[in-house]
Amino acid sequence: MSRIVIALGGNALGANLSDQMKAVRKTSRKIAELIKDGHEVVLTHGNGPQVGLMLDCFDSYKVNHDIDAFTMSVCVSITQGYIGYDLQNFMREALLDIGLSIPVSTVITQVIVDKDDPAFSNPTKPIGLFLNEAQAQVARAKGEDIVKIDKRGYRQVVASPMPQHIVESATIKTLLDAGQLVIACGGGGIPVIEQGNHLKGVQAVIDKDFSSAKLAKLIHADYFVILTAVEKVYIDFCTPEQSAIDTMTCKQAQEHIENGHFGKGSMLPKVQAAMQVVKQTPSCTALITSLEGLLDGLDGMTGTRITP
Repeated sequence: MSRIVIALGGNALGANLSDQMKAVRKTSRKIAELIKDGHEVVLTHGNGPQVGLMLDCFDSYKVNHDIDAFTMSVCVSITQGYIGYDLQNFMREALLDIGLSIPVSTVITQVIVDKDDPAFSNPTKPIGLFLNEAQAQVARAKGEDIVKIDKRGYRQVVASPMPQHIVESATIKTLLDAGQLVIACGGGGIPVIEQGNHLKGVQAVIDKDFSSAKLAKLIHADYFVILTAVEKVYIDFCTPEQSAIDTMTCKQAQEHIENGHFGKGSMLPKVQAAMQVVKQTPSCTALITSLEGLLDGLDGMTGTRITP
């Protein structure tokens, strides 16, 4: 039996509520197969499209209503709740369908960040949907930081500080030890800073891969798996010379990073998070693959493994 942290990418959640229901059902069935084999699982997930839509909804509402602006930390907590609601219900259903009655819990998770993290003066984390050029101009006029991402369009970016500690990590471990399936660190966790005994939310979105890596260390995971849209990591991606990587050491991964092979808003943080885990916890195996490749990837038949 292994303890596995699985970080779900956006393709496992969909871009809207309708897509989310379909995507989560498919994801849940695949993960249920792992649990049937006796593994302990913690699910984490992103919220880039969802938190952006949440902010847009509240911005539109406050135009005609006398309310305070909803902060980024509040929006992250809301997305943790509604994505967790779908995940835990579909996971429960998928488990019951294969004869397993296992409690499923969503933990609203706070993640401590450093108030002096340089990320606060250099926003890089994409949120919301892709925009066209006209929409990007409107967003910039509202004071949002907008960047162009490859040929796909424009997106808002916000600060993405590095996680320092996961407040509820002991709770998550206790639930795992009790035999539960746990959903945690949604959207990278609610970003908070310490003010004495008080935890204050800040305007940021933490990258879910880095928070998941931190959690894998804290709960002594055997596997850290990042699920994304592709079955393996590639160099020269989307070019005639693209080449899949089966295994790479941290040194090799760093060379690929320095050569610009991994996109900042896509594969780069995934590779960096995997490197972080295996450097700090060599007994933990890091794997990047697709949902379809999950089971074969854990058996060493596909995916990209990052080693110390």
